[in-house]
Amino acid sequence: MSEVLVLVEHVEGEIKKSTFELLTAARALGEPSAVIVGGPGTATKLADGLREYGAAKVYVAETDSAEFLSPQVDVLAALVGRLDPAAVLIASSADGKEVAGRLAVRTGSGWLNDVVALDAQGTTHSVFGGAWTAQATANSAHPVITLRQGAVEAVAAAGAGAEESVDVAPSGRSATVVSREPVTAGERPDLGEASVVVAGGRGVGSAEQFAVVEALADSLGGAVGASRAAVDSGYYPHQFQVGQTGKTVSPQLYIALGISGAIQHRAGMQTSKTIVAVNKDPDAPIFEIADFGVVGDLFSVAPQLQEEITRRRS
Repeated sequence: MSEVLVLVEHVEGEIKKSTFELLTAARALGEPSAVIVGGPGTATKLADGLREYGAAKVYVAETDSAEFLSPQVDVLAALVGRLDPAAVLIASSADGKEVAGRLAVRTGSGWLNDVVALDAQGTTHSVFGGAWTAQATANSAHPVITLRQGAVEAVAAAGAGAEESVDVAPSGRSATVVSREPVTAGERPDLGEASVVVAGGRGVGSAEQFAVVEALADSLGGAVGASRAAVDSGYYPHQFQVGQTGKTVSPQLYIALGISGAIQHRAGMQTSKTIVAVNKDPDAPIFEIADFGVVGDLFSVAPQLQEEITRRRS
């Protein structure tokens, strides 16, 4: 069985959920092999988690220049040349797409981007803001596939996880990173990783009134999101935008408060497992994809929902 290389996404010694989704998806194409590119000692923290989700092999490339994207491209390109894998799977994140594009050029591979499903026959893509579904295949060997986060449910499956060190060529860079300052996200889960997302739109009305969105999210232990209209109006920071020009999420539960549901927003959340929408306009497009819809004032509905959730959890 051919190997399928999976680039591991990790932050501060923690494997991101997208990596487990990639390992799960890789089983449809061959034998999953995880590729870790990080600083010295990184693999020690990650190896067990990768084995738990089916990594038959773990290629370890540790380097002091891991903060740059080029070592990831270098390592993957070297492995593609040596192993001739069935495919290379990478998360469809900002960094992931940058790595994938460079790798595809470097190895002469086809790049299948923003995939929502895959099997041995090809890949499925949700395009034009989710208005169409397209099927695609690559005519080249070892295609590079970027998988949309949340599109595949991560399923554990024990793997051998045999480790093998990979040399990293000197970067030759004259630039160095002298400091880092993480984005302040508070105690809530990361938007892209959360199983519950509560998002507010223009209907929330102001930055101050976004507290009702935050309160409902906190009662569910979820993340807070915002539509582009809300972000552009200054109600919430851009880093929490959900949609075609923001983040793509696919939680177990997505609650949309005061969001009309323009196609640009729907493109970033319509693969959520259960969608609940609250809007005063009965003709709002969000109701076309909602599993449950409430036509009403979000400032009346959301506090009642929060109160009931709190009562049942107490």
